[in-house]
This record gives sequence, C-alpha cells and structure tokens, in this order.
Amino acid sequence: MKGSAPAVIAAAFQELKSRAEPRWQELEDTTRSVILVGAATCGRAAGAREVLQALRNEVKKRNLDCPVIEVGCLGHCYAEPLVIIRKPGYPAICYGRVNTVIAEKLVRDFVLGDDPCYEFILGALEENDLIPSFTDFPRAGYEKKLILKNCGHIDPEQIDHYVGNGGYAALTKALQMEPVGIIEQVNKSGLRGRGGAGFPTGQKWQICRGAPGRLKYMICNADEGDPGAFMDRAILESDPHSVLEGMIIAAYAIGARQGYIYVRAEYPLAVHRVRLAIRQAKKQGLLGRNILGSRFSFDIRLFQGSGAFVCGEETALIASLEGGPGFPDYRPPYPATSGLHGRPTLINNVKTLATVGPIIQNGADWFADIGTEGSTGTAVFALAGKIVNTGLVEVPMGTTLRQVIFEVGSGIPDGKRFKAVQIGGPSGGCLPESALDLPIDFDSLREIGAMMGSGGMVVLDEDDCMVEIARFFQEFTQRESCGKCTPCRLGTKQMLEMLNEIVLGQSRMKVLETLARLAEDVKAASLCGLGKTAPNPVLTSLRYFRDEYEEHINRGCCRALMCQELIVYHILPDK
Repeated sequence: MKGSAPAVIAAAFQELKSRAEPRWQELEDTTRSVILVGAATCGRAAGAREVLQALRNEVKKRNLDCPVIEVGCLGHCYAEPLVIIRKPGYPAICYGRVNTVIAEKLVRDFVLGDDPCYEFILGALEENDLIPSFTDFPRAGYEKKLILKNCGHIDPEQIDHYVGNGGYAALTKALQMEPVGIIEQVNKSGLRGRGGAGFPTGQKWQICRGAPGRLKYMICNADEGDPGAFMDRAILESDPHSVLEGMIIAAYAIGARQGYIYVRAEYPLAVHRVRLAIRQAKKQGLLGRNILGSRFSFDIRLFQGSGAFVCGEETALIASLEGGPGFPDYRPPYPATSGLHGRPTLINNVKTLATVGPIIQNGADWFADIGTEGSTGTAVFALAGKIVNTGLVEVPMGTTLRQVIFEVGSGIPDGKRFKAVQIGGPSGGCLPESALDLPIDFDSLREIGAMMGSGGMVVLDEDDCMVEIARFFQEFTQRESCGKCTPCRLGTKQMLEMLNEIVLGQSRMKVLETLARLAEDVKAASLCGLGKTAPNPVLTSLRYFRDEYEEHINRGCCRALMCQELIVYHILPDK
C-alpha cells in the first residue's frame, strides 16, 4: 500500500504547519518575555501548579504581555519546580526549586525589571557570556537528547507546538515511501526495542507485515510498572505526539488500521494528555480516514490497565486488552503473527515508538552512528535512589555506568560511598563498584547478569543492605506474579521465604546454595519474562555481595543496619 501523490501529502502537511504557526510563534516570540513552567507529575508533586498560578496572577496583576505556558519534564527532577524565562536581551534562563514567593519575585525583578535573580538560577539553556549554562554542567558532555528533545520545551497539550518544532514531518515523509522501504530504514538503523528485551524493531515489523491476514493491530505498550522508573510516563506527559507519530508510521509500515495505547490508570496526567493528543490528531487529519490526504487510514484508542506488573509482558497485555485476566500465554505463536483477537499484532514500547520519527526524518545512517555497533541510538534512564541529581537522562548507548552516575548524576550525596546500582528494574541486576566502567548496552549488561530493562536505575550507597534489597525486589515480583505457571508462582514464594529468614537471622549457610539453585530453575522454567527475570536481583547480589549474605548468617549482623532484627544494642560501661 502506498500513499497518494507526494504533492497531495506535502500540501496537506504545509496547510497543517500554517495553521500551527501562530501558536508556535507565541512560544518562540523574541520580542516579549515568555515564561515556561515544568508541570509534569514530578513538578506537580513539588508544587508546580501553585507556582504556575502565582506566576499567572502576578503577570495579570501587573498587566504584562507575557504568556505563562505549562510545559513538561525537563529531566532535572532534583530541582523541581522548574521555571524557564525567555526575555529579550537575555538567554533563556532556567530557575530551580521555585516556590510561590520566588515566582512573584521573578516577575517583579526580572520580567518587569532587569535583575535576573542570580541566586535562584539553575542554568541558562544555551551558551552565553552572561550566565553559566547547562552546557557547562558535566552532564552536558554525555547527554544526547533524541527522544527527550521536546520535553520541557513545548506545551504537551498544544499540537501546534509539536508541529511547529518539526513534528509530523517524519510521518509526511513516511507516507510518501513504500512501507517496505520504511521497514528497511528501521532495520538499517539497528533500533532495538526499548521495553527491555532489546529485540530488533525492524525485524519485528517485518514479521508482522509478512504475517497472513488483512486485519492487523498496532499496540503501544505504556504499562510501566518498575519501581523507580518513570521514563514512559514523562514522555507521554511531556511529548505525547511523538509517540502517536511513531505509532502511525509503524501502522503504515505493517498495514494496520487500528491501534491501542495500553497505559496504566495510575498515570492520570499521562492518560489525560494522550487522550487530548488523540483528539487533536483526529481534528487535524492525522488520525482517521485518509491521513494527510493519503489512502492510508488508521485510528488509535486509549486503554487503561489496572496496574498489574505482568501486563507489561506482551501476551498478558493482549489478554487484558481483550477483557480477560492479565495472564501470559505460551509462545510461539508470537503476537507479531497471532496476537490481539488472533490477528497479527505489533507491540512496541513508548520509547521505541518515540524514536521512529527521528530515524525516518534523519535517516538510518544518522541513528546507527550513535551508540555502539550492537546497540545503536540512545538510552533513557530514570536516575533514582542515593544520587545527587535524580531525574531523567538520555545518553548514547555505550556510555559507562560511572559516567552516568558520577558525571550526569553528580555522584552520591553526603559523602557516602557507592555500593551498587540496581539497573533494569525489579527484574534487573545489582551491580557492584567493579562494574562501573561497563558500557551500558543490551549485550554488555546481559553478560554480567543484568539487563537494560525499561530504563530504571536505582543507585545504592554504603547504608543499603544488599540482602534486603534483593528481598525487597523479590517481594515485589512475587506479589506481581500472576500465578499461572508453577515455577514462578511457587519458586518466587520459596525464594522470598529464604530471604526473609536470612534478614531475620534465622538461616543457615547451606540455604545459599539452595537459593541459587532454585533461582536458576525459576529463571529457566518460568512461562513469561516476569518469572524468567525475577531471580536476577537474587543471583547478582549472591554473585557480587555474597559476603553480606554470609555475614547475616554466620555473624547475625547487618553492616548497613537495615535489617532490624539483626541490630543488637550494647551498653558501654565507660560511657
């Protein structure tokens, strides 16, 4: 299937751009001051809505011609709420940890006056001779924003901002190509699925396109359930149209007419903004019949999951979407050949789909030159735990753990010593200090017992007990197990009971061998990805921190003082 004449599609897109121009100019206007407020979930939790209202009240009170615009997450979550002020004669300045009092002062002293309020500045957005910029931060040498480039810079509820900043140009280009040509570009780019498994994206598209049957489905997997992970949520809240554009291109490539976005109901802001984005796209002729004047028709519906972690697995997600319990199924057949309602179904993660547009727009070679040979492009991580600069970061594949944690994240707070990093979520691995110089990519992490996962990265310091960390993640996966297969249902339960006994000081050394053997069995025999990866925190912590397990059992003590039952109080006579 090929679109209509290129001239028709190009003309439809130009008309779309001309309609977007006035609203886009409001954001880009260099003749007046413009205020942007980061109001994604992280910002709102820190008080961004109150700051937003205070700014609007102060601007109105002083009768200023200064738009106050709500934007998404800039990634510097450690300094929320964030406010960006663009004023003629000054670089765009980002202020951190803004409260209502500071907000009013910024309007009075900077927007109305000429005092930039240096004491509240986090950094300027571009290099200049007046104010230190984000390019001076150590992280600037490592970050490369492809997926996150719009986040924090556009209003996610305005399709005109997305279009004005180059959005839907890739879709316009794709509709003038043969579907097989699009798949060839994605294959050539080396893009691998960003949902965790790292399966070659173009290969999955090719299988789905070649599957028999005219009726096919396209699904965006936005069921992000890892503790400490919020990348997909931030993208949906800050730049939802990038995901829609990727979905439409993917659907055109495989020949799907109906798509679904499966997102957990615990993400109310993401749900609201995606739903609004779908309505806007339909109104602008980007969804529905004859998209941009082409012969391609495609629609998207939003489906809210109830928060089951296992529904991040493809077959469990499909079962939930069909109205049944979220139980995974045996594979093969894989969803690409037999998925939703038994039809060929393409399922891609939020970050995977958000990457599609830039690849089509800039070319496969451009993307393949970023990252490593086996893992091209960038990786988005949510930095959490014992780290100075929590938040979102996007770096080229192959960047080392040390660079991400100590350069981008600015290291461990309060002068504490780094102990480990839990990468890949509850199904990932606990990696020690000796692994810090490991390049981050799909294959390197797998070789040492971890996995890329969806992109969660929890940093641990000397005050964390690795036995308790393994127990915590095991408790999570055991609770989230659907119970369909025996190895996962009973195996995770038995592993958790062993770990509970260890942290209570009620275990013996021979249990460690039983625990390791059982973990390997659960990994080998479980039905789906949840069970197959659930033992990873146990296996990696046993591999790299066995001395802590032995200390708990032999000495009955926890060096990190996390295991309450192993803390013993002594009276010092001389005190």
